[in-house]
Amino acid sequence: MTRNVTRYSRQDVLRILQISPRQLHGWERAGLIPVLETYGFPEMSQLRTLRELQVLRMSPASIRNSVQAMQAVSGISNPLQESAVVRTGARLAFRHSGTMFDPIRRQLLFDFESTARPHTVTVSMLPPARTAGTRERELQNLFLQAVQAEEQGRKQVAMGCYNSILALDPAYTAALINLGTLHYHQKQYSRAEELYRQATEADASYVLAFFDLGNVLDELQRPDESIDAYKRAIKLAPAYADAHYNLALAYERKGERRRALAHWQVYVRLDKGGPWADHARGQIRKLLSREKISIAHRSPDFCRQPHKTCSRLELVPTVRVPA
Repeated sequence: MTRNVTRYSRQDVLRILQISPRQLHGWERAGLIPVLETYGFPEMSQLRTLRELQVLRMSPASIRNSVQAMQAVSGISNPLQESAVVRTGARLAFRHSGTMFDPIRRQLLFDFESTARPHTVTVSMLPPARTAGTRERELQNLFLQAVQAEEQGRKQVAMGCYNSILALDPAYTAALINLGTLHYHQKQYSRAEELYRQATEADASYVLAFFDLGNVLDELQRPDESIDAYKRAIKLAPAYADAHYNLALAYERKGERRRALAHWQVYVRLDKGGPWADHARGQIRKLLSREKISIAHRSPDFCRQPHKTCSRLELVPTVRVPA
């Protein structure tokens, strides 16, 4: 009997995985994911891995180089799906068949299976095991059930699984983030904020937790706190382009032109193509043009008080980049 396999549209993928069309196009251009109209569970898992690698400041070119090297030396057709991915410095290593291998250097690596290992971050669909005990396996099974339910559109089932995880381990950051995002999309912003804050407290180095916290604080119209959260994300990952984008928008809403300009400029250095880069360049042109006009019309009194502005900059609100 043929089993029906759930497929997801491009819009479903963007919504479920919290990625932008720009990110998806970038991975397609780099050859890291095929251009598809619908996606299955393997492709969804691969996209989750790519999203985490981007937050860890791995460029598409660097990921592609490691993937191609692994394909050449191992014969594995899709290393991002068929093996676990480990960041080692600026490259990727792959855990496959009980060994860990750096394909660019063609070296076997010691595999300590420890999240405390310095300068190495394990990236996979599930959080790495902290212990080998029954409780940890139960948490991972629940997390897998939650992810599958979420991708099948069974949100209440997914939320139930995430809540069960948090009842066992209140500091399980991946569950906190995913549950917070489900509440976020249901416009339950206060609950989403609570969960994102718990994630930042559980892991102060979790970049996505601060980024998502910034998004929900923006929805709650608390711009100063939102800006602080985006700045924390950028401090942890200075090349996190989407955080610079959203921070620039937040500064624009407050009328802080020069601060917005600085982050637009960083953004276009990090993202050189696509509609978001085009928008950022447009904002840079507008801000520079208005700044020149402002300088030309300053009075002597204004020049003696550079911290004041002659008028408030009004800009059309723009939808920020999703998490």
